[in-house]
Amino acid sequence: MTMAVKRFTNNMSDGLKKTMVNALKWSAVDRTLQQGVQFVIGIVLARLLCPADYGLIGMIMIFAQIAYVMVESGLGSALVRTKECTSKHTNTVFFTNLAISVVMYVLLFFSAPYIAQFFNQPALVNISRVMFTAILFNAFYIVPFNLCVKKMDYKTIAKVNLVSTLLSGTSGIAMALCDFGVWALVTQQASYHAFRMLAFYALATWTPRIEYSLTVLKEYFSFSVHILGSSLLTVIFNNLYTFLIGKFYAIDKVGYYTQANKLNETVNFTFQAILNSTYSMFAKIHTEIERLVRVMRSLIQKVSVVNIPLSVFLIMAAGPIFNLLLGEKWMAAVPYFQIICLANIFTPLYFISLHAINAIGKSRSTFIIELIKRMMILLSVAVCLIYKTDITTMLYCYAACCWCSILVAAISIKKNFSIRIITQIFDCKDGLCIALLIGTICHIADVAISNLYIEIVVQALLSIAVYAGYILCFRKELIKETKSLIKGNYE
Repeated sequence: MTMAVKRFTNNMSDGLKKTMVNALKWSAVDRTLQQGVQFVIGIVLARLLCPADYGLIGMIMIFAQIAYVMVESGLGSALVRTKECTSKHTNTVFFTNLAISVVMYVLLFFSAPYIAQFFNQPALVNISRVMFTAILFNAFYIVPFNLCVKKMDYKTIAKVNLVSTLLSGTSGIAMALCDFGVWALVTQQASYHAFRMLAFYALATWTPRIEYSLTVLKEYFSFSVHILGSSLLTVIFNNLYTFLIGKFYAIDKVGYYTQANKLNETVNFTFQAILNSTYSMFAKIHTEIERLVRVMRSLIQKVSVVNIPLSVFLIMAAGPIFNLLLGEKWMAAVPYFQIICLANIFTPLYFISLHAINAIGKSRSTFIIELIKRMMILLSVAVCLIYKTDITTMLYCYAACCWCSILVAAISIKKNFSIRIITQIFDCKDGLCIALLIGTICHIADVAISNLYIEIVVQALLSIAVYAGYILCFRKELIKETKSLIKGNYE
């Protein structure tokens, strides 16, 4: 094995090292396959359906997402962090999740007419009531999912996600082909959680038992309440723009924004989901701060080399990508997509930082970071609504808030781990350099080439050539390291 791999893994025991590498590999396989399938399904559905159909779903997603977070309540993260996890812990979390899900569904069921009235869309009554059944399905698999995370069994999670995505996506496409319109999206959303629930109980080894402990719930509360608070803020503000656009702008614009945000999340969520395994890894070594810092910085360096250049490429090539994949009817979504990509360019690195802070028990710090970010977003939204700006201006303000929150997180990392901000920036230097080169050549190709098909091919090929050239010239060890990790050479 190369010296580079040894430097990357010399801070871990053989057992943890092997478990971690397997977890990251299966997370990568999971997200690559799942997002690849979702991407294809999304393209098919976007060509079969109209922006207004996506607009209707976008209007109620904020309520569904809030319900999912309330049901989980941060208890899953507390379960992952528990060293001596007993049946009393798992069953207490399960029945708490289940009880909250029933309460949330009943509240949303009877609130459906008011939601429809708020958006002036009567069709939302029945759409909401059917789609919100996913909340109940979700509650049943939270514990088996988090037990897999705790064991870093991402192979099982990958199987569950792939099966659920394929079955729910096929169901949605079948509905769309039969001209059911928005109900194709409702079917896809609700059936995904139903299939996921069934798959977890078919593949996982855990089953619930009648057992409950208020002591366990109280023990978890002090940690989970801050996770819950952070998650609620994240969900509310991630869906805030869809909510406001649905209220104050035409339904088609909601659909354009929803599609743009969905495509961005296809890339961003892939990184985020892969890196979710880092929380369980950080939690295992949270008492060894120097060790945790080395692993965290190594991950940030490697993720930035992939995420930042890819985000820049998507920004520069957005027009041809939308036109070729989704068709002319979706071109109005391009500016939204570009700005959202710009806002989230450092999001995977941001989450690595928050996971590290949570792992050492400082969930209050991450809550404060998220609170500051959300307050900045709320202020920018208020100003935009007062001055009745267009949607693109509102999104540029969102991007500015995201970048400011990265600085706040960097300050917290400096405080908790004594890593200077300039050092944190330097860890991303390779990704930034590659991104600058890719952005330049994509812009030149856009100016020089008028044919859409030729433009995207040239942009893609030149970007790949620049990326490969940089790695070969300046970071050749990454190739050897990646090969070693894929082959499973841990020593």
